[in-house]
Amino acid sequence: MRKTIGVLALQGAFIEHEKMLQRLGCETRELRNAADLQAPIDGLILPGGESTVQGKLLRETGMFDTIRSWIVGGMPVLATCAGLILLAEELEGDETRYFATLPVRVKRNAYGRQLGSFVAEEAVRGIGRMEMHFIRAPYIEKAAPEVEILSRTGGHIVAVQYRHQIACAFHPEVTADTRLHARFLSLCEMYALSMQKAG
Repeated sequence: MRKTIGVLALQGAFIEHEKMLQRLGCETRELRNAADLQAPIDGLILPGGESTVQGKLLRETGMFDTIRSWIVGGMPVLATCAGLILLAEELEGDETRYFATLPVRVKRNAYGRQLGSFVAEEAVRGIGRMEMHFIRAPYIEKAAPEVEILSRTGGHIVAVQYRHQIACAFHPEVTADTRLHARFLSLCEMYALSMQKAG
């Protein structure tokens, strides 16, 4: 059965995710307002962009509570850059909280102006070496013991998985490498099967 993935499309780099998912044989649905949440989806993408703007628009459009309930309920999510900030339980030096479903502490714009954008190549657990594009990126300062650390660069954690949530500080969608998205889709497959059994 062909999977349908919801892509948060309020702001940021969502089109690149859509193109990659379509290459992997998925249908995509842009999530822009509460009406877009009515039809069922098999997984969720939280793209890069401006986390403050996305968080504000999530509440203004009436999508915040529903999407958070989906994540808490086990829907797989792939979050990149700003999406990582939306998931984090804690932001360094900032009392702001968004979905707060991922037990990590994140430092925003962590690399400063000189390293605002850079490319690295690092190993990702279960995948292999990947080209990583960082654009005004955060990194994870601290992760709870139950969080699986997938990758580090420069000594900092830049990709994790916690149950059905995969989050990274870089932008896999701007490369030709589909492996991280494929890992996410394998979670979506298991989720769809579990929902069928439950239904």
